Amino acid sequence: MDSLLTNTATEWQSPRNVGLWRPSSIISLDKGNGSTRSNSIIDTTVSKIKDKVKKLDRRWDTVVILVLVEAKCLPPVPNDGSHNLYCKFRLGSETFRSKTVPSNQNPKWNQRFRFHLYQNSVLKISLTDKGKMKNFMGSCILDLSEYEKERTHEIWQPLDDGYGTIHISVTMCAIRSMETSNNCLMDLRDCVKSHKILNNPCEWTVVGILNVKVIGAKGLTSKPNAYCTLEIDNERVETNRAGTSAEPVWNKYYDFKIYDITSTLDIKIYDSSLKNAFLNESIGKVSIPLLRINNGMIRSYALKDKKKRNNAEGNCPRIQVQMSLAWNPVKATVKLFQAKELKHIKKPPKVDLALIYNNTKVIADLLTLTVELNEYYKQVFEWDDREYSFGTLVGWLVFCYYLRLWNIPLLLLLPFLYQMIFCRHRDNVRIVQDCANYDENKDEKTVGGRIQEIQKMSIIITNGIDFIRSYVERLFNLVTFKVPFLSIVAMVLLLAASAGLYFVPFNYFLMSLGIYKFGRKYLNPDRVLNNGLIDFLSRVPDNDILVTSVYLYTSA
Repeated sequence: MDSLLTNTATEWQSPRNVGLWRPSSIISLDKGNGSTRSNSIIDTTVSKIKDKVKKLDRRWDTVVILVLVEAKCLPPVPNDGSHNLYCKFRLGSETFRSKTVPSNQNPKWNQRFRFHLYQNSVLKISLTDKGKMKNFMGSCILDLSEYEKERTHEIWQPLDDGYGTIHISVTMCAIRSMETSNNCLMDLRDCVKSHKILNNPCEWTVVGILNVKVIGAKGLTSKPNAYCTLEIDNERVETNRAGTSAEPVWNKYYDFKIYDITSTLDIKIYDSSLKNAFLNESIGKVSIPLLRINNGMIRSYALKDKKKRNNAEGNCPRIQVQMSLAWNPVKATVKLFQAKELKHIKKPPKVDLALIYNNTKVIADLLTLTVELNEYYKQVFEWDDREYSFGTLVGWLVFCYYLRLWNIPLLLLLPFLYQMIFCRHRDNVRIVQDCANYDENKDEKTVGGRIQEIQKMSIIITNGIDFIRSYVERLFNLVTFKVPFLSIVAMVLLLAASAGLYFVPFNYFLMSLGIYKFGRKYLNPDRVLNNGLIDFLSRVPDNDILVTSVYLYTSA
């Protein structure tokens, strides 16, 4: 009944439907009855309808965004055929069912749902196994009124009448309230005091707090009923609808807990009109690295298109925000060498011929450079230039004679020192030229069948090549101070390693490293298997990330 009233109210609320309804219903009805009514009666009737629509429309003002992530510790699956799991959610009169996944003790869905929060704030969750017969696996009830709005909550909810727990991410956003918040940006000094390591030495998960004020946007295309989403890793909030305007104003305040200082704040603007509701494409977007935030400053960021390469459509579209970030450098440094948090919702992988071409070109250039270096070394070893070869030999002998193990980190410091002394005046962001568009052959008779056959293999090859290319670029960007904080951390670690190798004999160091590697399982049985060096380099942006993070400055 609620859904019927809501749909009826939506139809009445449309100006087009009201315009059609007035002459066709009232006037035609009056003519059929042989009577005449004045325009005041028609206006009164329409005003009553609008009042009724408003009353129905006020029944909800909050949207609940729920992400079904996974379940753990479920009962083992019986060996009597194929089994699939699915989850059902019910909030008020709305019911959603998740996709089915193969049954196991740790199924994963990674699926997003959207509810409207009415007076009933009880979320009912049920888990069902669909095999030869439907088996009820368990259920649970969640009272959403106990959770704070405008914040993402990671919830592990145990099943009441079953085994295991279910992992969901819940965010409640007031999207229909046009009132501005009375809150203000937290004082930066209070943030610093609240996040000093001495105040909470046992809490190492949260490394900082980000306060964001979304002021508004300007220069949008047409006049959309715009709203804005802000996302950091798995935390995602949504503003209210600002009404049809090319310059929407929100004046909304949000607080984010920062778990990784190298994350980015992704801001996207959408049009909530019915035409764009099904496309789910943003009007514009911008990614702001947390380490580049200027505390307390009101800044305008140019909105970019879908690929974040060029300006979005409109009259120089831009969004105006004010941010304040407080974080603990010690906690942030420790977090760099831990496993990176994975996003719950990801775009499915697909074959990208342009990416295959670009990666192949990079590999070809590297092979060409290797051949050139090989030829150069051959010339040195063959004494084609005797003076140069003799000088190289003497220099190598002197270097090896005076080399000690503690000198190696200092040698690795040399490119950092070179960049710090001679190249720090340059822009931190190197603008990379846009990749040339690869002309895809769309003739299915010639290449369509082959693309389908090698699609799976192409994804594996492309991802492998892109992984190697990305980490080579990350290492170069680390040395060239693309992210100064990470470069300084690397320099400090190299200095510490050099001091440690100076005072500790190398053989003892290797013995300690072996004991640590073999004894780590017993020291921390619940650890996440990871490589600290790879996790650290994953925080350094590659060239593609740098391009999407380039500011397109505009006047406010």
